Amino acid sequence: MTRFEIPLPFSTRISQREGDEGRAWLADLPARLEEYLTRWSLTVDGPARYGYAAVVLPVVCADGTPAALKLTWLDADTADEPVALSTWNGRGAVLLLAHEPGVLLLERLDSGRDLDGEPIDSAIAVLTGLLREMTVPAPALRRNLRAEAERWTEELPRESRELGHPLPRRLVDAAVGFARERGPETASLLVNQDLHFQNVLAGTRRPWLAIDPQPLAGDPEFGVGPLIWNRAGETPVAQRLRAVVDGAGLDPELTTSWVLFRAVDAWFYSTSAGDQRLLDALRPVLDWAQRLPANGRALG
Repeated sequence: MTRFEIPLPFSTRISQREGDEGRAWLADLPARLEEYLTRWSLTVDGPARYGYAAVVLPVVCADGTPAALKLTWLDADTADEPVALSTWNGRGAVLLLAHEPGVLLLERLDSGRDLDGEPIDSAIAVLTGLLREMTVPAPALRRNLRAEAERWTEELPRESRELGHPLPRRLVDAAVGFARERGPETASLLVNQDLHFQNVLAGTRRPWLAIDPQPLAGDPEFGVGPLIWNRAGETPVAQRLRAVVDGAGLDPELTTSWVLFRAVDAWFYSTSAGDQRLLDALRPVLDWAQRLPANGRALG
């Protein structure tokens, strides 16, 4: 039987975030791992790594192919990951080899090399190329931007009140107004709302491939937010936004408005969660947003 110890920071995070249900899932992880190692004839090939919602083990398949076994906490953001990966079928994203609910067998990438370590201009060029390639018609997904936008128009004003209005009312009103107006008209394209520098790893089949998608159907411009606030201090926000728009072939007004919206939403989330790292990353984006015209739709 394989000896498997859940990384302590990961178990602590899941336990605190998900409570008793999360602790029960963690207790079952070693047995789940053993089950799929046997079912798919895999051999563990190194120590476990972890992210926000999953533990990943390097494995070797029976034919000698290196792969990665991912055991994921299932929620609204992660449940459709295999659907998205199957749709892309290795085009711009890690290749899905097999899957069951909450368990994915993936091609092995270089977990020690991501775009965070690349020069910013080169990293943006890679990300926008991937974004362009991965923008395809959406399959059947649990989440779509039309329904999400309707929900957010109710939630954001309430969160602002509960948090003591931490942002200027003009920004919140602009975000809510845009979501209310755009929501019913959003596209039905496959969007990864968590595409950023650390979620693109070096590969063998392709130089760079995206991992850990959080898919929904909607406007591709909705997925741009994390590309703007991650490493935000390395280039002016407006310059970064223009590079992303041009590189990915996006609508500049939609991109600007969705970035503003997502920055407001992320600020409320990070304030509630006490996530100072994210608050610091968002600050340059919100400073930029406050200098936008009243309609919030022109590149600064």
